[in-house]
Amino acid sequence: MLKPSIISKRAFLTAARGLGTMLLAGCDQITESETARGVFDSAEPLNRALQGALGPQALAAEFTEADLSPAFRANGTTEPDSELYDEISKGGFADWRLDVSGLVERPAKFSLADLRALPSRTQITRHDCVEGWSCIGKWKGARLSALLSVAGLKSNARLIVFHCADKLPGGGFSPPVPYYESIDLGDAFHEQTILAYDMNGKELPVAYGAPLRLRVERQLGYKHAKYIMAIEAVESFAHIGSGKGSYWADHGYSWYAGI
Repeated sequence: MLKPSIISKRAFLTAARGLGTMLLAGCDQITESETARGVFDSAEPLNRALQGALGPQALAAEFTEADLSPAFRANGTTEPDSELYDEISKGGFADWRLDVSGLVERPAKFSLADLRALPSRTQITRHDCVEGWSCIGKWKGARLSALLSVAGLKSNARLIVFHCADKLPGGGFSPPVPYYESIDLGDAFHEQTILAYDMNGKELPVAYGAPLRLRVERQLGYKHAKYIMAIEAVESFAHIGSGKGSYWADHGYSWYAGI
């Protein structure tokens, strides 16, 4: 029998996804609806409370290879419009480095080989998009907790920000802005939070975020940042973007998107 907290959370998510399907023909259209933004804003505290009731170490469901989706849908950007990204991707990402900075004791740059040498995790999980579709894929990557342990967080670090190579519309007549996302330390040190460099037993393809993407399995798909170029530990994200913690939060989505 399911625990009451899990039943409540699943009921909430079912209702939320149904609303999302009605409101959204695509992720960006939420910005056109004041009602939709209000619903997401009011739902976030309940979502976080329900996630907390499950416990900080509760795991997202994992599956077997027999459950893998025949075709895994690529969400969001499938090829960044960036000269720098074009250059490093043509070189097989040999010159790519993950810049780790901010409130860390040991700022550093990590190559893919460096990341592959860190403690890793392989998991088969379901990717749930706010648009209403889901796919199951197999991911392997460095544990984010291991990377942060190497860098050493300072005592005032509270959040981890991911800066990405892709750019999305800035709104109105503003130029495109670099995509960014963030999570709190609870999710950063969660067992299933990894920096994925492999997908379905092969190197991560460009359409799915090569060379590195976040997998934060207890949150909706738009939190799984792709094309990661840098990680920054911060005390708050007031100075980043519009100060709400992520590109989509700046455009009306909930910052916390737990499932």
